[in-house]
Parts: sequence; C-alpha cells; structure tokens
Amino acid sequence: MTSKQPDLVLLARVLTESGIDYALIGGLALQVHQAEPRTTLDIDVAVSSREAIPREALAAAGFAATGSFPYTENWQGPGGTPVQFSDDAAFADAIRRAASIDVANARLRVITVADLVRAKLRSATEPARRASKRLRDLADIQELLEEHPEIAQDLSADERAALHALLPGKSSMPPSAPARRPPASSSP
Repeated sequence: MTSKQPDLVLLARVLTESGIDYALIGGLALQVHQAEPRTTLDIDVAVSSREAIPREALAAAGFAATGSFPYTENWQGPGGTPVQFSDDAAFADAIRRAASIDVANARLRVITVADLVRAKLRSATEPARRASKRLRDLADIQELLEEHPEIAQDLSADERAALHALLPGKSSMPPSAPARRPPASSSP
C-alpha cells in the first residue's frame, strides 16, 4: 500500500472534510482484510451518488478527472495513483456499514468483510465480467472465508447457498449458518 499511500491518505482527508459517505472497496479493501498481501494498482471507492463526489476539492488537492463511464468516474491522484469512484446502488448498505481504520494519521472507511464477500459474489456471477476476473473473485471469497469464518452468520441464506454452489467440496462456506441456540436456563 505504500506507493499509493500518499494519494490514499490525501483522498481520505478530502472525502472526510467534504462530509462524503464512502467506502474503500476492491483490492485495497482486500489488503485491509486479508493476511496475504494483495497487489492492486488503483483505489476503488464506493459513493452514494456521483453528485456527492467533491470534484472541486479533489482538483484543489491535485487530483485530476480522467474519464466518466456508466457506473464509474475515474480520477488520478497527484502521485499518479488511479482512483475509481463507483455509484453502484448495490454498495448503498455497504457504505453505511463501512468500518473506520486509521492509516498514517488519516481515517479511512473500508467495506466490511461480509460486504466485501457480497461484492465479490456479485462480481463472480456477472456473466459480462472476464472469466479470469471471476475466478480471482472466487479465490478472494475463499480466502476471506478461510480467514474470517465467522462472517457466514452475516450472510443471507441465499448468499450462503450461492457461495456453496460456487465453492463446492472443501469450501469454508457451510451450506447454511449454524443455528444459534438460546443460552441454557438455570431453572429446572
């Protein structure tokens, strides 16, 4: 994360000072939630809407707009790091649930592990996505489940079933979350 860290810290400060709700997603979120290092070239950011992107504040901080597409708006940080803002409605709840972490005296909002698994599941089942990327998404899901088995209880039955179908065999994903038992009563 060091090569993009100055741009990341500056981006987080601009977004925070602008009062923007956001969550870091993609490879950077994987770097936060996985023990194994993950290489990523860009910074992926989920925002509630494109109108929320603080364009003037970003430009004043040295970021430059580089392109606009149906669900993303692309920028480049002053250090050359690509930044991709996504306003995909599928991230709305994930933005609200984002966890805060501190990096280099800056507070970053990062998608939770369960929401990252959900995002990877959506990507892995997107037919238009390249097969190599879908396979990487499945590998990312498997690694996240191995490192964070407790998140199974945060996923819906449909999500668990889809993951079980995609990751059969010795997958870390149980077909259904274990039933929670009520605490034992001390009365006879």
